[in-house]
Amino acid sequence: MNENYDMLAKCLYGFEPVLARELRHLGAQNVKEGVRNVKFKGDKGFMYKANLALRTAIRILVPIETFILRNEDDLYNYLSKVSWEKYLNETGTLAIHSSVNSQIFSNSHYVSLRSKDAIVDYFRRKYHKRPSIDIRHPDVQFDIHIQNNTCTVSLDSSGESLHKRGYRSDTNIAPINEVLAAGLILMTGYDGSQHFIDPMCGSGTLLIEAAMIANNIPANINRQEFAFEKWQDYDEDLFSLIHDSLLKRIRNNEKKIMGFDKAPSAVRKAQNNVSNASLEDFISVDRKNFFVEDCPVEGNVIVLFNPPYGERLTVNVPVFYREIGDTLKQHYPDTNVWLITSDFNTGLKNVGLRTSRKIKVFNGKLECRFVKYEMYAGSRKAKKQDDQNKAN
Repeated sequence: MNENYDMLAKCLYGFEPVLARELRHLGAQNVKEGVRNVKFKGDKGFMYKANLALRTAIRILVPIETFILRNEDDLYNYLSKVSWEKYLNETGTLAIHSSVNSQIFSNSHYVSLRSKDAIVDYFRRKYHKRPSIDIRHPDVQFDIHIQNNTCTVSLDSSGESLHKRGYRSDTNIAPINEVLAAGLILMTGYDGSQHFIDPMCGSGTLLIEAAMIANNIPANINRQEFAFEKWQDYDEDLFSLIHDSLLKRIRNNEKKIMGFDKAPSAVRKAQNNVSNASLEDFISVDRKNFFVEDCPVEGNVIVLFNPPYGERLTVNVPVFYREIGDTLKQHYPDTNVWLITSDFNTGLKNVGLRTSRKIKVFNGKLECRFVKYEMYAGSRKAKKQDDQNKAN
C-alpha cells in the first residue's frame, strides 16, 4: 500500500474554504486552509485523483524538503545536499518555479537560477553529466517557496495550471479563468438540482463548468497530460484505475443549463467549446439579448453571469448596470442571481437592488465583488409575509 504524505493545493484568493470542502469530499485527510492554498494528506492514488477531479485547485504540490535560511549562500548549500536522483535522471530535464516573500531574497528569478545551479552542479559532481532546462515540457518541475527564512522545495505534480482543462479552443476578450468559474459556481451552492442560466455567456466557460458539476464529470478529464506522468515512480495502472473509477461516478442530470449572448461570434465560440467538452446534450446556447428576454424556465433557478467590466466595457457603466437591475426585476422573478464585477462603485451602486451576499474575489489582478440578488415576484416584504403564512 502507498503511504500517505503531505501535499498542498494552490488556489485563488477567497476560495480556500471551497477547495477544502472539495478535498474532504474526495477523501483527503488532515485538511488545513492556508492563504491561497490548502494543505492535506493522501497517497499517490489520491494525488492522481486530486489532479483529475479538483475544480478549484490551480496545482498540486508535493513538498520534499524544508530548511531554514540564514543568508543567500544557504540556499545553494542546502540544495546541493539533496539526493536529486530520487526525482530526476542525470540526463533528464527540469524546470523551476520560485515564489519569494523574504528579506533574504527579493527576486524570485534569482532564486530559480541559484536553485538550478545547485541541482545541476550536484549531478555534474556525482555523475559527470547534467540535466537540462526545459520550461515547456520538463521531466520534473520543482517549486521553490521562500517565506521569511523558511524554504520549501516541492514537486509540482500538475505541470501546466489546472485551469487549462483542455476543452476551450475559442475565447472572447478577457475570458473568465476555468478555476475561477468553477469556484464561483460552487460558491452559489449549485449542485445540479437547480436550473442554471448564464445570460451573457461569452465563450461558455461558466456553462461548461456548471455542466461538469451537475453531471459529476471530473474537472480535468479532458487534459492531455499531468506532470506526474513523467515521474520515475509513475504508476500507469494505478492512474488508469483512478481515472476509470471517476468516470463511473458520472451521472446524467436533467435540469436545464442555458447560455445566451447577443453576439453571434460569442454564440459560435461557446457552442464550439461545449462541443469540445462533449456536453452538447446538457447545455443549450442561443443568440438572445438579456435585456429584452424573459427568464426561459421556472422553478429553482440560479442565474450567474460575468458582465463586461474593466477594459472589456465600452458602454456607459452606470446606465449599463442600471439596465441589468431593471431587467432582473422585470424578467427574472423568483430566481437567485449572482454576478461578478470589478465595477463595484460605478457599476454595482447603479444596479438598484439589495445584495443578500457580497464576497471579495479576484479575477487575475482585478479586485472584484461576487454578489447575490434574491429576486422575488413582488416585494421582499410580500415574499416574507407569504413565507410566514405558508409556515403557519
